[in-house]
Amino acid sequence: MKVVPDNKARFSMIRVLFICSQNRLRSPTAERVFSTYPGIETDSAGLGNNANVPLSTEKIEWASLIFVMEQAHKKKLSKKYKPFLNGKKLICLGIPDDFDFMQAELVEILKKKVEPFL
Repeated sequence: MKVVPDNKARFSMIRVLFICSQNRLRSPTAERVFSTYPGIETDSAGLGNNANVPLSTEKIEWASLIFVMEQAHKKKLSKKYKPFLNGKKLICLGIPDDFDFMQAELVEILKKKVEPFL
């Protein structure tokens, strides 16, 4: 009898991409916070020209769920990457650029806003 490997675990992972402007504070915080959640794979990127990790079409294609921090990010993403967003769930968190990396208040807000979608 041939044993077929169970690929359910691989396909049941939620691939979550977090996007902000420069990928320095908000989206890297979110990537780190949710990377420890079971069944979740995380990544982050920035839309700005000088982003630490610039957004790419590969990152968008990889993601099954995309979170942006501000409405302006959603507009820019939709305009610049529209062909790659078909079938993607895109959620605006409404989190302003007022926090430091891993700041406790930012972590609390992220958990409150992101967890209902996971």
